[in-house]
Parts: sequence; structure tokens; C-alpha cells
Amino acid sequence: MCLILFAYNYHPDYRLILTANRDEFYARPTRPMQHWPEQSNLVAGKDLEQGGTWLGLTHQGRFSALTNHRDGRQQKQGQRSRGNLPLDFLLSEQSCETFIHRLSPDLFDGFNQLIDDGEQLCYLSNRSHALQPVPAGIHGISNAVFDTSWPKLDARKAALKQCIDKNEFSCDKLIQIMTDTEAFADSLLPDTGVSLELERLLSSSFIRSENYGTRATTALLIKHNGEAEIVEQGYDHEGATERNRVRLQLKQAVSQE
Repeated sequence: MCLILFAYNYHPDYRLILTANRDEFYARPTRPMQHWPEQSNLVAGKDLEQGGTWLGLTHQGRFSALTNHRDGRQQKQGQRSRGNLPLDFLLSEQSCETFIHRLSPDLFDGFNQLIDDGEQLCYLSNRSHALQPVPAGIHGISNAVFDTSWPKLDARKAALKQCIDKNEFSCDKLIQIMTDTEAFADSLLPDTGVSLELERLLSSSFIRSENYGTRATTALLIKHNGEAEIVEQGYDHEGATERNRVRLQLKQAVSQE
């Protein structure tokens, strides 16, 4: 997952309004978002190469999402796949504080993670402070630490704010605002230690190249009363594939399409 935008306790009816793009190699095997046969309490996509996930929700209201922290100057040394981080949190019963205290962040390459135990939403990273409760408002995470100003993040945060303020949002609308392919001027791009050509490719919200690009867009709505809807639109090298939708009353599944 390479771009997450969300509004937390911003709208009077919704605890969390979130949309996110997962960028990955097209050849990496992936199972679309669904109830996991092996963990029926969990709704998430699955990385079939390493067994983890990038974003998921449980019937109890536990939520987690992940992006990598991009630093081309630092050699990768992680011993565990970062996809284990959301999965470990989702399948536990730990509070946010307990989870971070028991985590061994040095086992992973750079990551940004949102975790929500149903009581509070927090941000954690092994490239920033250990645990930060998320304040109410509209926020974003790309491949730098929490709310770092990158052109695509700022542009999509503005689009998210506009549709929420106009009360014109839905999961389908949230997916639509993440399909923007605008690239930005070189002078505006971050310097993350990769080539300028790669920075240009990664500068848009929705990425498409010969062998790498946006593989899924996920939208999540959670009301204060526990009603939740999560939708995933999949993509491959040719374009959009299937769209999966799950509705929950947190603590109990309601319907799946």
C-alpha cells in the first residue's frame, strides 16, 4: 500500500472515512479482499507470496493498513515481510499500546502503519516516533512518515476533504478520487534516494507501468454506530478487474457481494 488518505472523527456520522492505493508488481500473486477462509473473522486481501496483507478489518472493529517507507539510500535488511504487521495486529486482541510494546520493529524494513483497536486510531513507524495517537481531522500517509507533504498526497487530501465537506462521498466515490494519474513537476518531487525517472513514475496517485502499478484501491467507511462498508477495486496490467464489497455491523457480519 503506497497511499492512504483518511478522515478520522471529522464527519459527525463517521468515525473513519478512508481510501488507499496498494502499489505492487503485477506478477506478485494476490488474493482479492474477502473473508479469509482460514480466518473467517477477517476481511482483507492477501499477499500469496509472503502470506500477509496491506489492509484489513475484523468483525470486532480492529483495523490496520500499511505503507512502506521509501529510502533508496538504505539497504533492505528486514527479516520479516512487512505484510505481517497488519496481520499480526488484526489477529490479536492487543490494545494499540500493548502491540507496539511487544513489536520488534528492527525485524522489518521501513514501514508506516495505522492500527485501530476499536478504541483509538494510532500511527506507528520504525522511521518515526514509536506510537502516535491520530488526532481528529484529515490525514495522509504515502511513503514517508505521517502527514509528510508530498504533491500527490496533498492533492488527494484536498479532493477527499472536498467530497466530505459537500457530503458527496461513498465507497465508490472514494475509489474514484484515487484514480488520478497526474504527474508532478520535477521541482516538486521528493528526493527518496531513487532515480529521477522512478520518482516521476511514483509521483502520481494511481501508478501504471509495464510491470508495476496500482493493484488495488480500497475504500472504508465506519460509522460511529458500528455500521461499516469496505470495497476493493482490483487492477492488473490491462486495467480494472473485479470489485468486491463487504458490509458489516461491527461485531457481526451483515452482507457480502
